[in-house]
Amino acid sequence: MLKVAVLVSGGGTNLQAIINAKIPNVEISLVVSNNPNAYALHRAMEANIEALCISPKQFETRALFHKALLTCLQDHGIELVVLAGYLVNISEEMVRAYKNRIINIHPSLIPSFCGKGYYGLKVHEAALARGVKVTGATVHFVDEGTDTGPIILQKAVEVKEGDTPQRLQRRVMEEAEWIILPKAIAMIANGGI
Repeated sequence: MLKVAVLVSGGGTNLQAIINAKIPNVEISLVVSNNPNAYALHRAMEANIEALCISPKQFETRALFHKALLTCLQDHGIELVVLAGYLVNISEEMVRAYKNRIINIHPSLIPSFCGKGYYGLKVHEAALARGVKVTGATVHFVDEGTDTGPIILQKAVEVKEGDTPQRLQRRVMEEAEWIILPKAIAMIANGGI
């Protein structure tokens, strides 16, 4: 069984997709949020998954926060870290400790609309402002850069006439993110990568 930790900052819809997928050979051992009010923590508790809040605000320095997060993951025997809407930068120390064992879901077809400043609705606002006809989602390994690690899976989603950023965000989640994130975890857990 691959021991997985899911790191989230908000509602946890991608977490719910992973829980619902019941991925063979995967145990979601831990959910961590930087936000004590994240609905994702409630989703975890509903699924009998240990849920913790580890926030930078709890520590005097960012370095102490990063150390606490890494220690928590290691103490729980975590083998794969899944960033599912986690809005805190991961330390280089953590990237080194979990080399090729941290994945992220990003709401665009990387290399479009990614990197510093591109998260949440900002991605969909940029896609609509640019006038693209196709967007989507990407699961990639995390490296020291922002959205620069090797791509695992991508899925395209059509941009429709009259889309708002909110409507497009929902369609990208439903038609791409909730499908490819569990699939990527399954590939890693079951020898597909």
